[in-house]
Amino acid sequence: MTKELSRTSALASRHTALGSGLEDWNGMGTAWTYNTDPNDEHDAVRDRAGMFDMSPLKKVFVRGVEAQAVLDHLTTRDLSKVPPGKAAYLCVLTEAGGIADDAIVSNNGGDEWMIVHGSGDTMALLEASAKGRGVQIDFTDDLHDVSVQGPAALDILNAHTDIDVAALAYFEHAPATLFGHACRISRTGYSGERGYEVFANGAVITDIWDKLVNTGVTPCSFTALDKVRIEAGLLFYGYDMTEENTPWEVGLGFTVSRSKGDFRGKAALLAARGQEQVNNVCLDIDHPDMVAGGETLSLSGKDVGVINSPCYSHRMGKSLALAHVHPDLPLGTSLEVAGDGFDTTSKIVSSPIYDPKKTRTHS
Repeated sequence: MTKELSRTSALASRHTALGSGLEDWNGMGTAWTYNTDPNDEHDAVRDRAGMFDMSPLKKVFVRGVEAQAVLDHLTTRDLSKVPPGKAAYLCVLTEAGGIADDAIVSNNGGDEWMIVHGSGDTMALLEASAKGRGVQIDFTDDLHDVSVQGPAALDILNAHTDIDVAALAYFEHAPATLFGHACRISRTGYSGERGYEVFANGAVITDIWDKLVNTGVTPCSFTALDKVRIEAGLLFYGYDMTEENTPWEVGLGFTVSRSKGDFRGKAALLAARGQEQVNNVCLDIDHPDMVAGGETLSLSGKDVGVINSPCYSHRMGKSLALAHVHPDLPLGTSLEVAGDGFDTTSKIVSSPIYDPKKTRTHS
């Protein structure tokens, strides 16, 4: 039985024309595959420019004089250090200090903030943090998000917008007009490349998409997205982190502002420091293809981890995966992999395996 989707992207017709079956993610039809080869889409992102419809991410505006205070209670970052025009990647925690979601919070100025999140419990926890406070919370599915990623993304966007896109530093954003349409451009992404997210209303997003295609930007599926984000060591909520994990366990300790005031889960999170049960790592697997995910990892006959997010990188000629392993295992450790019909070995390697100094995103 086909699951009835509760949310629809204005770009659905563009995806179906490219062969997508509009598979579900986060209640919205999503292009998990196209008729094109995901390896070619992967190449487009790494060599020129590709774009992903990230509209299944949920966009929520928080407005009012207490908006920052509410978001400070909800999230792990000190938002007093995020001025207008800036954004921050952060975690939303449970009372027990586990990760309820990850998100990006943007300060739009004028007591308006936007939080963009995935499939976790952010909305319910935001409403709880806002109870009795002077804020207005507005979830909108009309605001779409097209992520344009790759080394040519800057020049392509700059040629068709009214702002100097080159002036945007990493995690900065600004209102703009792109191909004659009002939008907001944010220098963020999920690819390991310099890239930008274009937020625009449904009435204009299809024209923006079409004009980007005309400039040579390649539409890319979520299958290709998995390849580039795993190479870049980027986590996917529900796979690489859940409520069972603290930020310390999955490499997201940098999102925790320990000196700021109280936030949900703070006491439990700080108490959990040094008590990590797992460590998120990248694996280089001795296998000629992508593994399925869920494989058990062992060392000297003892189970020590599990594979969460696998891919095959044709560019690197490697079967890669993000995995949770015992926290005491160092880089270079060789682990046995038990799969469906195969047994092989893997090695814990530095993450990100692609562009380890992150010069392509940050410079």
